[in-house]
Amino acid sequence: MGSSEGYEYPKKQRSTTRMKLKVLLLVILTNLLTIYFFAGAPSSFHHDISHYTNALSLPLVSWPNTTTDLLSELVTTRTQLAATRSQLSDLHQRLQVVAGHLGRPNEGGEVDEDGGRRLLESLPEEVRLAVGPHALPLGFSPRSGSASVYPSVGFACLKYKDDLVQYMKYEVGDECPLDDKFAQRLLLKGCEPLPRRRCRPRSPEGYVGPAPLPESLWQIPPDTSIIWEPYTCKSYECLVNRVKQPGFYDCKDCFNLKGREKNRWLSDNGKLDYSIDWVLKTKPPGSIRIGLDIGGGSGTFAARMRERNITIITTSMNLDGPFNSFIASRGLIPLHMSVSQRLPFFQNTLDIVHSMHVLSNWIPNTMLEFTFYDIYRVLRPGGLLWLDHFFCEGPQMNQTYAPMIDKVGFRKIRWSAGMKMDKNRNEWYLSALLEKPMT
Repeated sequence: MGSSEGYEYPKKQRSTTRMKLKVLLLVILTNLLTIYFFAGAPSSFHHDISHYTNALSLPLVSWPNTTTDLLSELVTTRTQLAATRSQLSDLHQRLQVVAGHLGRPNEGGEVDEDGGRRLLESLPEEVRLAVGPHALPLGFSPRSGSASVYPSVGFACLKYKDDLVQYMKYEVGDECPLDDKFAQRLLLKGCEPLPRRRCRPRSPEGYVGPAPLPESLWQIPPDTSIIWEPYTCKSYECLVNRVKQPGFYDCKDCFNLKGREKNRWLSDNGKLDYSIDWVLKTKPPGSIRIGLDIGGGSGTFAARMRERNITIITTSMNLDGPFNSFIASRGLIPLHMSVSQRLPFFQNTLDIVHSMHVLSNWIPNTMLEFTFYDIYRVLRPGGLLWLDHFFCEGPQMNQTYAPMIDKVGFRKIRWSAGMKMDKNRNEWYLSALLEKPMT
C-alpha cells in the first residue's frame, strides 16, 4: 500500500502542474490577444495585425514526459512570449502613427504627438528650430509643468507649410530678405504670431532719427527713416497727396497731418462724433491713463491722448503704407497685429479701448463676438470701450450687433446711430461709449 501511494503522488503532481501552466498561458495569451486585436487598428493595417497574431501560435498541445523537457519547453515559451510582446509593441506604435496621421486621439484623450513630430521632421532645420520644442536647461520646471518649451507660433502657420518654409528661408546671421509684404500676408491668413528669425532686417540708408517730443507728434518724418521698397509710394509726400488720387487705399488721408487728422476728436457734434474731452469727463480726472486703439491708422488718436498724458498703444497693419514706422516716428507705440489675434494684455488692466471703422461688419460675427469678449477681458472694471463709427447694414444694427454687445455685458453710456451718406445703400454708422461694469 505504501509503495503504491509513493508512486501515484508525483504523477498527479505533474499532471496538476501541467494543467496550471496551460491555464496560466491561455489566460495570458487571451488577454494579450483581446487587448491588441481590439485596439482599433485601421483597415489599412489589418494585414499587419494578421502577421503579428499569426506569430503568436505556441506549442501548447504536446507536453513532455520528463521534468527536464518541461523546463526546456517553458524556457522556449517564455522566449516566444517576449518576442511576441516586442512584436505587439511594434504594432501598437505603428497604429499610433496611423492615428496621428488621421488626427485620432490616443487612449488618454489627447491627440497623438507622433503626427506633429513627423511634421516637424519634414520641415527644414531652421523652421524646426523656430517652432519645435526646446529642452529647459535645468530640466523639469514645476512652474510651467514641463521639461521643454515651445516657441510661440500661430496655429495657421502650419496650415500654410510652403509659405512658412519660404518665410524661414534665409542665411542665419545675415540680412533678412525684404519680404515685409509676404510676412504681412501670412499674418492676414492667421499665421499670427509669426515665428522668430535669426537674421537682421536692413536699416534705411542715410537714416535720420525722429524729432523730439512733443514736436514729433505732428511732424512728417524724413523719407530716409524707412525702406520704401514694399510700398507703392516711395516718399511721404506721395502718401500725403494720395488723398487726391483716384482708387481705394486703406486710410487714404491718414498721413496728411495738416488735413482732417489735425481736427479729429476735438469737437462733439452731439451725434456720431464724440470728442476726447467729453469721453474723459465721464470718469474722474486722471483715472484714464493707459489704453489701446485697435486699427489706429497713423496714430492720431494716440497722439491726441498723449497730449493729455495718456498712453495709448496703437495696433495697425502696413497695408501699402508704413503705418507702424510712421506711428513710431511720432513718439507713439505701434503694435503690428491683426484684429484676429488675442490681445497681448493681462485681464483687468486697461482703462480704455478705442476703435474707429475697423471693428465693423466685415468681420465674421463669431470672430467679432470673440473680439468683444477679449476687449471686455483686458478692460479693468469701470473701463471704457469707445466704438467709433462702427458700420453695418441697417437690419444688422438691432438684429445682430446690439444683442451681441448686450450679451457680452457692457453698460451703455452713450449710443448714437446714423445713416452713412457716402453710398446709396442702407448702411449705418454706430458710435457708442460702453463701460465694463464695476461688479
